[in-house]
Amino acid sequence: MTSFSISEEFLRRIFFISKEGLVRSLDIVLDFKATNKTLILWPFIAQTVDNCYLADNHSKILLVSNDTWKVAVVMSQNLTRGNRYESGFITVDHCIFDSLDKQLKYVISNQSVPFHEVFARTIDRN
Repeated sequence: MTSFSISEEFLRRIFFISKEGLVRSLDIVLDFKATNKTLILWPFIAQTVDNCYLADNHSKILLVSNDTWKVAVVMSQNLTRGNRYESGFITVDHCIFDSLDKQLKYVISNQSVPFHEVFARTIDRN
């Protein structure tokens, strides 16, 4: 999942979905410019997602898959409480999903900071 930033309200929804066993793993990519908000929400983020990466990111993408299907959602809404009109695109086309997945993996591998590792090291040093 990618977004510029994330809110406590959205994390709460993810928490309950995960608690129901509907999510096996979740990685998130947020923007460097939202680092202060990420730091404030870090205890909740750490309990809700597996890995959190920071990058120069303004995309809003959700990729969901299992052994049977793949769904890609590209949207204009950040992972925050929105009260504006937004737009989005949902597809089950495997080629589109695979292309977005490949691009996202590239960003994670080559253009992001693994915040979950950096923050854990900071805590260990203190």
